[in-house]
Amino acid sequence: MPIRKANAEWDGTLSKGNGKIFTDSGSVNAPYSFVSRFENGRGTNPEELLGAAHAGCFSMALAMLLEQSGFIPNKVMTTAQVHIGKEKNGFVISMIELETQCQINGIDEKTFAEKAEAAKKGCPVSMALASTNITLKARLLRE
Repeated sequence: MPIRKANAEWDGTLSKGNGKIFTDSGSVNAPYSFVSRFENGRGTNPEELLGAAHAGCFSMALAMLLEQSGFIPNKVMTTAQVHIGKEKNGFVISMIELETQCQINGIDEKTFAEKAEAAKKGCPVSMALASTNITLKARLLRE
């Protein structure tokens, strides 16, 4: 299996500095700063990228579990909201809220909910973040 690599560069102090996050594939090359991370400034931040990775991983895991059970999804759309806050010992990612919608026919709500929960628990990013509270709202869309 391939090993994926991402890089970050930071120049200056925490509050006045800025940096760049980039991947070896070239898919990501984005600026980040204190204000893009802890306020609403322009640029990306580690939590946004973590959310993108989690949403992508979960969506693929759900599609795989559905297919293995004989259900072919037309589309899986997932949002991940990553909560970061300051605690007494510093900043912490306290929760990730996954919300997914799936366009698929021929599956009942209970089976869909079971597959979505299994994907939440079993996707590699969820497993890497096992110490974080991860919630899931799963909605089945009919065509």
